[in-house]
Amino acid sequence: MGVTVQNVTGNTALVIWPKIASCADSFYSVMYNPNWDKTLSGYTRKHFQKEERVPGSRSSFVIENLIPLTTYILCVTCQSANPSSDQCRIFNTPKQDPASMSNKKKDLAVGIWLTSSVLLLIIAGILVYGCLHIWWRKRTEGLEAQSMPLGEKEEAWTKNKLYSSAGFPKEAQPGQQMEIRNADGVQMATIIANPLASKEPTMLTSKSEDLVPLSICQSAVN
Repeated sequence: MGVTVQNVTGNTALVIWPKIASCADSFYSVMYNPNWDKTLSGYTRKHFQKEERVPGSRSSFVIENLIPLTTYILCVTCQSANPSSDQCRIFNTPKQDPASMSNKKKDLAVGIWLTSSVLLLIIAGILVYGCLHIWWRKRTEGLEAQSMPLGEKEEAWTKNKLYSSAGFPKEAQPGQQMEIRNADGVQMATIIANPLASKEPTMLTSKSEDLVPLSICQSAVN
């Protein structure tokens, strides 16, 4: 049949064959197998591991994904018929060429780069979404505060003022006291505000530790 194998590399090979008139409206079968042994396998179609179907209008085909440093047998028949010895050729693949290896490394590097870029875009999208969500929440709270009536604003301001120190009301903070002295500067009494006990201020006299209502102390001073 005149089958020839050309341009053999570590991974590819070009197969050329003459056209057969009976296959013009059908297809050619390109069958090949690595590590072929004539004694064990013969030329029967079932012993070929791989088969490619080529349209009848073509007379050449490029085989890909071959193994470097391997002996192959290749046969071309019409319509998947069992091949004969004149329809087959044996060829050997050389070592992996450096250009092909560099191309594979480049493809691997490009794949890693694309994957990393996609992951970075996803992370950036999540961060942007979080920032926009916080900004929108603050903007909504600001608009609600602007649309709040004046009375509600004053009430909220009063509550914030009362609880301005460590979350405790200012009326409950200790240390708020006032001293009463006579004309000679002698201390007569000390008034201590105690809102927890009574709204009316009380006084601690100098002679006793008892608390006396402010109204009684003022009457005594007068």
